[in-house]
Amino acid sequence: MKRVALARHIEGVPTPADFRLEEAPLPTVEEGRFLVANSFVSADPGTRSRLSPGASYAPPLPPGATVDGFAVGRVIDSRNDRFPVGTLVTHGGGWSTHAVSSGRGYCIALPDIGVSDSAWIGVLGVPGMTAWFGLKRVAAIQPGDTVLVTSAAGPVGATAGQLARHFGASRIVGLAGSAEKRAWLVDECGFDVALDYRDPDLDLAVKAALPDGIDILFDNVGNAMIDRMLPEMKMRGRIVISGQVADYNSPAEQVPGIRQTREFIARRLRMEGMVVFDDLPSFAGAQSEVAGLVKDGTLKTKEVIGEGIESLPGLFSGLFSGTDFGRRLARI
Repeated sequence: MKRVALARHIEGVPTPADFRLEEAPLPTVEEGRFLVANSFVSADPGTRSRLSPGASYAPPLPPGATVDGFAVGRVIDSRNDRFPVGTLVTHGGGWSTHAVSSGRGYCIALPDIGVSDSAWIGVLGVPGMTAWFGLKRVAAIQPGDTVLVTSAAGPVGATAGQLARHFGASRIVGLAGSAEKRAWLVDECGFDVALDYRDPDLDLAVKAALPDGIDILFDNVGNAMIDRMLPEMKMRGRIVISGQVADYNSPAEQVPGIRQTREFIARRLRMEGMVVFDDLPSFAGAQSEVAGLVKDGTLKTKEVIGEGIESLPGLFSGLFSGTDFGRRLARI
């Protein structure tokens, strides 16, 4: 088997040199366990928070550890009756070609519902479920709500915007960088408007796109953008903290704060962070509904696929360059 390990703790923007490829014999499958041969492994922006020494919402990975990531594959050897040979599973075993599991933790035997294997670590996996439960549970979205999504061309953001439409939102605006991303959001994903987050007059552009204000801010970027959008929130608006891609590469002392806290009082705002594994018991129902939207063409997805486990360091580093967009996966 092959795996990608963290070569050193990372300062600033990740580069492929921060990782190393290693080979090892396939592990022995002990009683109660099973061996999965992965078909796809993901590169996730949230992993960045564990690659520096300071603790985030999860403890930091030590150098030499297998890098975090989600995978989908088939059981090729088993001593566990619940996961016989041939079972398709998704799990959080990290950047490796194979993984051994007991079935505990995040490891799910998957039904055959007519979707691609890669969808189980994309729109039906953590990104898609983050969008679903961020809107349904955290934001308590209601028909007629107006929604602003930051980093809207990313897998979470693009799914959140499309699901907001499915849930009855009246107007959906996304923030993204390139003209290509913004065109995709409007032309393919059905956003009403897509704005350039680098526009120096972004506040005025948001006000023009959402003249009555924002009911739900679905944020994947970080504190500076949240602070900037607070005056545009409606009374009793809800802010979902899904990710912090603009802040992941900054030391804690350099991460900007949120200053306009008076808006929380004046507008009775609610802001809540989320870790989607809190919703794991409810995944199956959400996945079934999202799969239907994918299969009938209602929900659009985009993937960037590298070949082989060795492509993951480059795929991951590219998350922070903005050169292309889509769910980043390595095909094993």
